Amino acid sequence: MKILLIGSGGREHAIAWKINQSPKLEKLFIAPGNAGTKSIGTNVEIADTDIEALKNFALAREIDLTIVGPEAPLALGIVDVFVEAGLPIFGPTASAAKLESSKSFAKDVMEKWDIPTASHKVFQDSEDANSYLESLNSFPTVLKADGLAAGKGVYICQHKSEAVTALQDIMVSKVFGDAGTTLVIEEFLEGWELSVFAFTDGESISDLVAACDYKRIGEGDTGPNTGGMGAFSPPRIWDQNLKDQIRDLVIRPIVEAMRTDHEPFVGTIFAGMMITAEGPKVVEFNCRLGDPETQVILPLLRNDILEIFESCVNGRLKSVKVEWRKDASVAVVLASGGYPSAYTTGYPIDGLALGGDSVNIFHAGTKLDGEGRIVTNGGRVLAVNALAQDINQAADVVYENIRAITFNDMYYRTDVSK
Repeated sequence: MKILLIGSGGREHAIAWKINQSPKLEKLFIAPGNAGTKSIGTNVEIADTDIEALKNFALAREIDLTIVGPEAPLALGIVDVFVEAGLPIFGPTASAAKLESSKSFAKDVMEKWDIPTASHKVFQDSEDANSYLESLNSFPTVLKADGLAAGKGVYICQHKSEAVTALQDIMVSKVFGDAGTTLVIEEFLEGWELSVFAFTDGESISDLVAACDYKRIGEGDTGPNTGGMGAFSPPRIWDQNLKDQIRDLVIRPIVEAMRTDHEPFVGTIFAGMMITAEGPKVVEFNCRLGDPETQVILPLLRNDILEIFESCVNGRLKSVKVEWRKDASVAVVLASGGYPSAYTTGYPIDGLALGGDSVNIFHAGTKLDGEGRIVTNGGRVLAVNALAQDINQAADVVYENIRAITFNDMYYRTDVSK
């Protein structure tokens, strides 16, 4: 099969790495890719949001299947455009992708289908939102930009003054652009947070897999949100009972809701969950694999991933038994100093040799410079992953390998999975 993978981050390198193991693979193209994907496929200099150029490339190269990594092209309707052109593609339509691109839409669906989630209010007017905040007597509370904000549009506010500042950022200053036109203010949930993933063809769902990620930049979950500084799988509280609860209360109902009331959701359902004293509740839905969770769950996948993608697109996922290894998997992100604020790129990276068969280095913000050296090219630069019998052993292997990697102003958290 000739495959086109869209995206350029660590998630896409991990997907490309897994695709490269498939006996079905004939040729792999990645648009636009990074220095890591270049070593296992052919990078194509087309932006992941240039839908027309991607479609024309897929037609010209007679691509058998396209896989979409990031959320932005899904929200822009790349699946709709490809389907209209007769091109098979893995991912939800723009209408189905509203589960991620509009938090208020997702809340409406959950409310109608009794899917457990935090109570909330939706605002289009900043003064109305401010009046509501002034009336609140209980904190913390959570403010969310309604649209896509690269994982950074969420504020957990401990005090009223913080909430008012967050409101100004989102709705008035528009630090997240049009994503802040609508604001969701919701109840703060306490408990264990985890990410749950399932593949679906719009009707059937695969076996679930879960991971925990680290969103804050600082040790001990301090500082601003990032795209993710590390992850591990499985969560320490993950067992068959919890898996069954989330499947029956969340994943099955949301797939049925989309099929019944909207459009069938084909692709990866990603439920951000909080396991509260009252049971599991949805924090948010995403419509693709997570980053950096992909870098810990795909090394655990036993199946040929192309078979899974094909079966979802062709509506026959029921015929595939998706299986996950019982090992533990940990990944730690190496970032450019200053991220998620201003940072400098272009620094050479040394020490990328692997320390064993169970260790993977997934590239995110990397590229080759004019001399063929791998250099930094983003905020999140690399993710170092390792598998072992338990989480602590896997983390030890990861940090041992990280010590060999260097680039100027490199930063990483030392408490991932700790």
